[in-house]
Amino acid sequence: MFGKKKQQPQIDKEQLELIENAQKRIKQKKRLYAHFVLFLIGCVLIIAANTVLGIGKDFTIAGINWFVYAILIWLFLFLYHLFNVFVTNKFMGKAWEQQQMEKLVAKQQHRIDQLKESFRKEEEIKAKSEVFNELNSSEAVETKKDSELTIIVAAAENDAIGRGNQLIWHLSDDLKRFKSLTSGHHIIMGRKTLESFPKPLPNRTHVVITRQRDYKAPEGVIIVHSLEDAIDAAKSDSQPFIIGGGQIYKQALSANLVDKIELTRVHEDFEADAFFPKIDTTIWKETNNVFNKKDAEHEHEFSFITYERI
Repeated sequence: MFGKKKQQPQIDKEQLELIENAQKRIKQKKRLYAHFVLFLIGCVLIIAANTVLGIGKDFTIAGINWFVYAILIWLFLFLYHLFNVFVTNKFMGKAWEQQQMEKLVAKQQHRIDQLKESFRKEEEIKAKSEVFNELNSSEAVETKKDSELTIIVAAAENDAIGRGNQLIWHLSDDLKRFKSLTSGHHIIMGRKTLESFPKPLPNRTHVVITRQRDYKAPEGVIIVHSLEDAIDAAKSDSQPFIIGGGQIYKQALSANLVDKIELTRVHEDFEADAFFPKIDTTIWKETNNVFNKKDAEHEHEFSFITYERI
């Protein structure tokens, strides 16, 4: 086809040189072999011409027939050819081998240098990536955190939240608020909190933390063995809630995992065996507070308070 470029050989210079030397060597040996065959045939013909045909039969030098000198001269030329092939022009001798070895070593060293440079660049990229991640760690956390983890709890003035794995009070509006806020969300709790329910709460996904590896829970309840695993199990929820008990609250607050606290503060002190941790106002800011008086359905005054992390 017109305009079609000649394909370049896919072979490096060292390999090409080796092939060319091998081809020259083969040609030399072929010519030497042809010379040897021609020498043998020529000797036979010279002898036959002298003895059978009688050519130069009477010509002698120092009493020796001329064909003997002719054969000796030709033998000398053949030996010279032989010497020239295997000694004088030995392409693949020690010097040639040493030259090829040096080329191979140089080529391998070049390859090693290239690999070192490649590794160095990879290390630089890795180091830059680690530095970038460190400098942008806070931004990365904000990007990764697509949900707002909220504690919801009802606590007395002395931070009492329960006794004997049961609520100490019954506040109708507090229960309605709990249902309204948590409905449709993941609720994270300890094993004892789950066992305080007659049955799992409707329209909520229960995530239960327990150290018991063989714990049997009702169908649909997610069992995990750490708070971190519980939060991971609720990562698809935009606002999962931690609902108790006391140790789970304490662990979540001490690990700085919580973004908001929805607190029902019951304005009275109670005897209890479970308590909510003290709220550190240097960390938490009160953003909403709704006071509720006692009435026929509520025997205690209480307030709905929202805290957000400063």
